[in-house]
Amino acid sequence: MTPVLEGARVRLEPMTLGHLPGLEAVAFDERIWRYMPVLVRTREELREWVENALRLEAAGTVMPWVTVLKDGNRVVGSTRLMDLSNVHQTTELGSTWIAPEFHGAGVNPEAKLLQLTFAFETLGLRRVALKTHHENLQSQAAMRKIGATYEGTFRNHYVMPDGSQRHSVWFSIIREDWPQVKSLLEARVAGVRVSA
Repeated sequence: MTPVLEGARVRLEPMTLGHLPGLEAVAFDERIWRYMPVLVRTREELREWVENALRLEAAGTVMPWVTVLKDGNRVVGSTRLMDLSNVHQTTELGSTWIAPEFHGAGVNPEAKLLQLTFAFETLGLRRVALKTHHENLQSQAAMRKIGATYEGTFRNHYVMPDGSQRHSVWFSIIREDWPQVKSLLEARVAGVRVSA
């Protein structure tokens, strides 16, 4: 079961159909979906996207959240743990997006800190993977900045909604990395400028 994860400014709430109105208020900016293997442009597509997340959650392989800015109780995005394997003690942190007006506002680092703390310290996982579009250099830089390790690129991994090829750039954080990654994220959330 997906839990509530709460930080100083951000709360990750288990995704429900009840979040659709909040998601609809922020989800239709094309910049959100530019690098995603799915495209959500309408209320119907958003509902289908949420329902698919909930089906995967019921199957036990996904934990989907909506990202809520506590000040104003405003939905500003979504994120997930995916491909969760209790056998191998691994997951992938992904399907993450934040409304563009909140980019650079510290929302994403705090959400990552909440999810990774849960993954390593509550679930006891050994590895958390992250992947992104080969052209999403901002995302790749963010992954490096928190101390994730580049592992390689899956060439021609996805066909994008516009028919183009996506190569997926993979990173990971393993249990041994977690203390350093946690320290970097805590410093960022606290507003301390750090260099990785």
